[in-house]
Amino acid sequence: MDTDLLFVLGIALVVLSLPAIVSALIDGRAPRTPALLILIAGSMIGYAILQRPMAYSFELIPDVIARVVARYTG
Repeated sequence: MDTDLLFVLGIALVVLSLPAIVSALIDGRAPRTPALLILIAGSMIGYAILQRPMAYSFELIPDVIARVVARYTG
């Protein structure tokens, strides 16, 4: 699988699980499912970084996202 795609999907999972964590904590529940999603997303991001160590940095994240969206939508 494409490491750029794994990286972007991992970021998307982290972003989507943050509201679920906040909701669970506000309701007084344990955020088990969102924590599992963050673990999976972290594994995806970590695998992508291990496969291409110099390809990802904070400055390049928007470029990687744009590249993946352009590749798979058009």
